[in-house]
Amino acid sequence: MCGMHYYNFIRMYRNFIKRIFDIVGSVVGLALLLPVLLFISIFLAIANHGCPFFFQERPGKNGKVFRIVKFKTMNDKRDENGKLLPDSERIHPIGRFVRSTSIDELPQMINVLLGHMSFIGPRPLLKEYLPLYTSEQACRHKVRPGITGWAQVNGRNTISWEQKFEYDVWYLDHLNFKLDIQIIWMTIQKIVIRDGINSNENITMIPFDTYCQQFQSDLE
Repeated sequence: MCGMHYYNFIRMYRNFIKRIFDIVGSVVGLALLLPVLLFISIFLAIANHGCPFFFQERPGKNGKVFRIVKFKTMNDKRDENGKLLPDSERIHPIGRFVRSTSIDELPQMINVLLGHMSFIGPRPLLKEYLPLYTSEQACRHKVRPGITGWAQVNGRNTISWEQKFEYDVWYLDHLNFKLDIQIIWMTIQKIVIRDGINSNENITMIPFDTYCQQFQSDLE
C-alpha cells in the first residue's frame, strides 16, 4: 500500500504539483528580484548599445517551439564581411560577469510562468537540433525544459553531448520531488563556486550539429 501511495504521489508531482511550484516560484522570484533585473537590464542596454535581452526560438515539451528570453551577454560586432565575430570577441566584461554568475538565466522565469519551461528539466537546445536526435535522446522533450537540470549540475559545458543526453533521459526516468530539490541545492552550490562554467575564451561548447558532422566525418 505504501508503495502505491508513493507511486501516486510521484505521478501527481509530475503532472500537477511540479507545475504549481513553478508558478509560485516564478511569481515570487520575479517579484523579489525585480530591482536586480532592472539594474542589470540598464547596464546591459548600455553595454550592448540597445536591447538587454536575447530572444531565440527553442523546442519545449513535445517539441513545441517557444521564444526563450535571457539577458544578452554579447554584442553584435561583425567582421568586414558582415559575419559575427567569435563569441570570445563579442562578450563584454559585464556580460562575462552576468554569464559566469548565471544571472543571464533569470529572465527565463518569465518562460516558467508562461508554462514554456520549468525550473528543473533538460535545458532547451536549438530547434535545428531536433532532426539530429536519436529516438532515445528525443525523449528529453517529454517534459518541460528547465532553467537548470541534472546535466547542468553534473558537468554543464565540461561533459560530452552524449553524457548530456544520458543525464537528460535519466532525469526523465527518475523525476520526483526529492530529485528536484537535490538539483536546486546543487545548482546553488555550483553558482556560488562557479563550477562547470567556462571562464576562458572558449565561451561555449561545440554546437551539436557541428559535433554530429565531425562525428560522421570520422566514421567515413
